[in-house]
Amino acid sequence: MNSDKLLDEYRERIERELNGQKEEIHSVEYDQFRKENLPQKYSIYENACNWAEGVFKIAPDAKTTEKTQQAINNSHLHITPTGVMSFSILGPMIFSVFSVLLSLMIFGDMLFVLFFLILGMVLVVILQKVPSFIETDWRMKAGNQLVLAVFYIVTYMRHTSNLENAIDFASNHLDAPISIDMKKVLWDVETQKFESIKESLDNYLVSWRKWNPDFVESMNLIQSSLYEGEETRRLGTLDKSLSVILEGTYESMLHYAHNLKGPITMLHMLGVILPILGLVILPLVVSFMDNVRWYHIGLMYNVALPIMVYYLGRQILSTRPSGYGSSEVTHKKKFKLSNLSSKDPVVIAAFVMFVLIFIGVIPLMMHTLNPDPVFDFCIGDRGGIISGADIEGAKGICLLDYKLTELGMVKGPYGLGASLLSVFIPLGLGLGISLYFGKQVKNQVKIRRKAKLLEKEFASALFQLGGRLGDGVPAEMAFGRVALAMEGTTSGEFFRMVDSNIRSLGMSVEDAIYDEKNGAIKEFPSKIIDSSMKVLLESSKKGPLIASQALNNVARYIKEIHRVDERLQDLMGDIIGSMKSQIKFLTPVISGIVVGITSMITGILGRLQGRMGELSSDVGGAAMGGGGMMNMFGAGVPTYFFQVIVGVYVVQIIVILIILSNQIENGPDKVMENFRLGKELASAVILYCLLSFVIMIAFNVIANTIMSSTL
Repeated sequence: MNSDKLLDEYRERIERELNGQKEEIHSVEYDQFRKENLPQKYSIYENACNWAEGVFKIAPDAKTTEKTQQAINNSHLHITPTGVMSFSILGPMIFSVFSVLLSLMIFGDMLFVLFFLILGMVLVVILQKVPSFIETDWRMKAGNQLVLAVFYIVTYMRHTSNLENAIDFASNHLDAPISIDMKKVLWDVETQKFESIKESLDNYLVSWRKWNPDFVESMNLIQSSLYEGEETRRLGTLDKSLSVILEGTYESMLHYAHNLKGPITMLHMLGVILPILGLVILPLVVSFMDNVRWYHIGLMYNVALPIMVYYLGRQILSTRPSGYGSSEVTHKKKFKLSNLSSKDPVVIAAFVMFVLIFIGVIPLMMHTLNPDPVFDFCIGDRGGIISGADIEGAKGICLLDYKLTELGMVKGPYGLGASLLSVFIPLGLGLGISLYFGKQVKNQVKIRRKAKLLEKEFASALFQLGGRLGDGVPAEMAFGRVALAMEGTTSGEFFRMVDSNIRSLGMSVEDAIYDEKNGAIKEFPSKIIDSSMKVLLESSKKGPLIASQALNNVARYIKEIHRVDERLQDLMGDIIGSMKSQIKFLTPVISGIVVGITSMITGILGRLQGRMGELSSDVGGAAMGGGGMMNMFGAGVPTYFFQVIVGVYVVQIIVILIILSNQIENGPDKVMENFRLGKELASAVILYCLLSFVIMIAFNVIANTIMSSTL
């Protein structure tokens, strides 16, 4: 009774000090660990949701609350379903109000008002699903490491049947977020939240039951191996656990690949083919609708369509099964972006982007400095440059070609010169983005390729090393013999470095591999190689025969994982190849041709309008109905702005397709994503700009020749 009374007194005192507010308490270590592993954008989203909940609370229904809370828990976010719902309503409301006011003040256009109101309503739906999007990213990143997680646990338990130590071994060799989950399993046992490692692990596996039941089955088989009395049956159960997750991953990706063809085709049609083909007839439409402005087209193509395509892509990725994808190749070694500082990619990219875009806006700057429509530079019919007052009525190709409409407005630039200079705007945008991402991972990709090459050969090298140890050769001598046998290969180089450290520097095997200054692993930062060497060191404590068997089993596992990986790459080859062809060739080529055709159509309609006006004045207006025909044509959208809209859309759609295709193929692998953005985006944008430049010149010269000879 006294103890209960004492507890009640302390409980009341704590509640008084907290003013009745119940706060979730975390350790300092957990908060620091979470801060280092969660992206900054998640923290911004958390702050926004918590602020919205404090300002305007809107609670979702019970079904939505349960679904959102599950996504929040799996994503390790510090928000509530009420905060998510509040922000999804309050955020779009604030956005819509400010956007509408700015639209009325700057443009005075009701189309902008309607667009931003619709966009606000769309954002309500999207923001409610943000926790699900974050959960999908978290699940994909963790899911891509499940095969390696089982591999590390099985590898350790083959020579030491201790589940707790095996999970600790795996957590030390895996990247976040799966390493966080593994450490959390151990932490829950240490804090006595669960009485045993089995209870803690079973609680964790519940979260994967829906997304990857094969992983759950594999972990259950690993646990059951602890109760096997015979060593042969115990090892057989461990082998079975790895086979289950490998085969399950292959079957899941097989079904995903078959079901992916329809959504990818729809994405291609809605995001690439139909919008670009729609651009072909757009010049004719806007020529008969004088109220249509270039920024109306920009709203549709540079805002609405990219949002729609990206949302469809996210829906496709949400169905991707976990358990397969490239893992990060990292080590404690610090990667150097280049010989320059880490800020140099930003400086270089910004400089290139600024210079190229500055060239692209020269026509607008020239018109701003001299707004007179007569101010221009043209090539006359007989050659030579015409400028000033002599430009009136010229049939040649002009730089600016601003026109004075019937309402007294100056519109343009319609000149071929301005259209050609506009190509530098998407070129600057695309190359700037490409340089920024490419420079960031330049050295990482080189080291990664070297490590990947070693991983392909490493299984054979481990078999040879295991064979030498099985023959009774000490590990210190075995590395040298394997290095001679595999001379000229990447694996031979790794073993040669280990042998050199042992012979020349007098290091132990562990120091020869892991020494901070001269360790061989620094040049080959691969988790698989790292864990294989840790297995060697751990098993060597039990004798060379145990070490030999451990290395042979690791080599067999690596070969099995590589075999399944090759089958999956072949399975996804058609889809990934199709998306890469869209990125590298189809999208830039189709867009470049469309811009050239548009430039020709706009030029022809402009010349027709001018000649109809002359014809109408010559015959007295209504005699031939020239004025009526002339009024059918508006000034149209200048090719300059049209090309900028299409060029920016090409950059946007290529970036989206690269991100989607990389995540379909490799999961959330940021190194490969940034590398592809740096390489494929640059080549696609350069191809588009070259085609647009050449086709605009060719088509306009042809159109100008025809119009000059017929009118």
